[in-house]
Amino acid sequence: MPESLPVADKLLYAEAAEWLLRFQSGERSESLQAEFERWRARSPGHAAAWQRAEAVLGCFGRVPAGVTRQTLGGLPHPGRRRALRVLGLCALGTSGALALRASLPWQAWQADLRTATGERQHHRLADGSLLVLDTASAVDVLFTAQERRLRLHRGKLMLTTAPDLQAPSRPFVVETEQALFRPVGTRFSVWQQPGSSHLAVFEGAVEVTTGSGARHLVRAGEQASFGAMASGRVGALAPGDDLWTDGMLIARDMRLADWVAELSRYHAGVLRCDPAVAELRVSGAFPLDDTEASLDMLVRTRPLQLQRLTRYWTRLLPARS
Repeated sequence: MPESLPVADKLLYAEAAEWLLRFQSGERSESLQAEFERWRARSPGHAAAWQRAEAVLGCFGRVPAGVTRQTLGGLPHPGRRRALRVLGLCALGTSGALALRASLPWQAWQADLRTATGERQHHRLADGSLLVLDTASAVDVLFTAQERRLRLHRGKLMLTTAPDLQAPSRPFVVETEQALFRPVGTRFSVWQQPGSSHLAVFEGAVEVTTGSGARHLVRAGEQASFGAMASGRVGALAPGDDLWTDGMLIARDMRLADWVAELSRYHAGVLRCDPAVAELRVSGAFPLDDTEASLDMLVRTRPLQLQRLTRYWTRLLPARS
């Protein structure tokens, strides 16, 4: 749908989205239904706006009404109005849909494929492409006659694309909150981080289109992050940066604070390090599928000790002298 819609059309889409949200949040009555029917019959434009909103926001149909109420009920009044405006934008194109996913975390709970903390999954998609889903990740698989699309709600994925045997060949797109990634016969990973999307290309190349419309080409051996606080500047990958797919964390002179942050993505419970050792450098290969073994390996080779308050709260401290 074109980005530059007339103002009147944008208002109709926003109204249609608000009606949909009112219904899904449990606000149902005969008088409200009659009011809605009058609104929809007001003009062909109103009817078309409702049809479009239903199609674009059809994901609401899979969500229990109570979940929607909980999501919006805790928001102050301006926050609820902002959520309604975002829903209206969802009917206008990709950028609105990205904003919606950033605001409503239940999208990840309803995703086609999901992993728990510490879990990793391998999937062969319908077109033959290989998808590896990292810990605590969620993605929708949206294959149509026109395109092959993965919508990454959270976490990280690795994708090895296969040639599309359907004629005409369908493009492949990976969508995040910040950008669209179009691979060219490639193997690459996308990591949805808070406020940015990180791309690493291991084979081929990936064309990136950001929310502002800027385009970038990232080639094999390169990585870049995209978002409001990420410039899209391209840097080099290091050997072994893809070994997380085999359950290994490769650290090369890594700050302990960064090592802990990465391992904590796979660890059940809270994992922290004392500021006194945050700058300690770590190198080595550590198993992601057994974070306790990785912690034991670390304290055996570094001047560190583990403080455990419960099995779900662990802290790294300087070793006793």
